Amino acid sequence: MSQPPSAPETSASPAAETPTQPASTSPPPSYVKLAMRNMVRKRATSLFHFALTAAGILGVLVGLAFLDRYFNS
Repeated sequence: MSQPPSAPETSASPAAETPTQPASTSPPPSYVKLAMRNMVRKRATSLFHFALTAAGILGVLVGLAFLDRYFNS
C-alpha cells in the first residue's frame, strides 16, 4: 500500500513542464474585431453574402405580402 519512490517526482514534474504564458498584456482580439478584419480581407465574398441575405429577406417579405393579399381579399 505504499507509493512507489517515483511518486513525489512525478507530482512535481508536471508543474515544471507547463508552458509559460506569453508576456503580452493585451487581451486577445474579440470575435467582432476578427469578423470585421475577415470581411475587409474577403470583400467580394462578404458583399455577395450580404446581397444574398438582402434578396432573401426582401423575397420573404414580398411573398408574405402576396400571400396575405391573396388569402384575405
